[in-house]
Amino acid sequence: MENTQDHTSTTKAQKWVLASTSIGQMLESMDISFISFAMSSIIIGLHISTAAAGMLSTVTTFGSLLGGILFGLLADRFGRVRILTYTIFIFAISTAGIMFAQNFITFAILRFCVGLGAGGEYGSGVAMVAESFKKKQLGKSVSITTIGGQIGSMMAAVLAAIMIPAFGWRSLFLIGIIPIFFAFIIRKNLNESQDFIDTMETGKRPKVSVKKLFATPRLAYQTIALIVMVIVQIAGYYGLINWLPSIMQKKLGLSVAGSSLWTIVTIIGMSAGMLTFGTILDKIGPRKAFGLFLLVASVAVYGITFSFNGFTLLLASTVLGFFSNGMYGGYGAIISRLYPTEVRSTANNFIMGFGRAIGGFSPAIIGLLMESHSLLVIMAMLSVLYLISFITMMTIPALKGLATEE
Repeated sequence: MENTQDHTSTTKAQKWVLASTSIGQMLESMDISFISFAMSSIIIGLHISTAAAGMLSTVTTFGSLLGGILFGLLADRFGRVRILTYTIFIFAISTAGIMFAQNFITFAILRFCVGLGAGGEYGSGVAMVAESFKKKQLGKSVSITTIGGQIGSMMAAVLAAIMIPAFGWRSLFLIGIIPIFFAFIIRKNLNESQDFIDTMETGKRPKVSVKKLFATPRLAYQTIALIVMVIVQIAGYYGLINWLPSIMQKKLGLSVAGSSLWTIVTIIGMSAGMLTFGTILDKIGPRKAFGLFLLVASVAVYGITFSFNGFTLLLASTVLGFFSNGMYGGYGAIISRLYPTEVRSTANNFIMGFGRAIGGFSPAIIGLLMESHSLLVIMAMLSVLYLISFITMMTIPALKGLATEE
């Protein structure tokens, strides 16, 4: 990694990379989240069923998976900055286009395109950060960019509260065009990293293929194990953020459980966890950092069922958010270190894409379980998932080497 700066200084180029990737994730998350806050109005406006409305999230997920694989390969082949710009254009134009959608088919196609762009944006941004900062700065740096995504979710909530009552749900999606202007700024101020340029100049450009992630049995196991960890990460996040408010509201009879206060407190806890986890990862290495957070998350997700009033619920939610989602930025950091430059973007998008696609089914699964199982059983199952992720993480040989690499 070509970076001669000391540990405490940050160059102008590094600041641009960090800011661009953070803002990119913020705008992506904002555009993706609009549908959550406009869903009830969309159902009425397009005269569709709740089942059809649910399919809009599904097609977005599959678009994200396909976009992640496709644009990950392209970013490793033609450059991170160029592909990052293209993906921002895709999800911004597609989001704005939803304003004019008059039927379910058009809406679904546009949401699929939103997923394509959003899925491709992640790997390019993380790869740029990995190639711009020292290895011992990478955990904190990538975690900072993921906080941008949390801010984007909160921005979507605020904009929805303002725009939908005043101008209708379609106006909300028009705001999605804003990232296009940001894309022009990226192209003007960002250059490819020296690491990527050096790789491209070693002869003819290396052949990029998903097969390289499975080139040997050890590498194949590593890739699959990381996907399992991401599945647990995403399953825990979406399962909790979608169902915990209503579960706790039913248990405690508290309106706060379903209010914006619960969501904001949880997101604040998540953001604080992300920044803290990145720093810890850089200090003690990935195995100890992931081990600590996974074990505490396993206890916290079960412990939240013992909340007995509004205050303890908010406190438990903050702790749970801190440990359960604090690890999110760490995946981009370790994937970027475990895979070489020529497949770094591909690896990030492929592993995170499959993890998101499979883990994204957790709200539906939890919904089914709620019909026949108690709260304690459901939370115990989620707790076991974190333990499975811990065991899986401990079996990845290359992670042990990262702790002693520098």
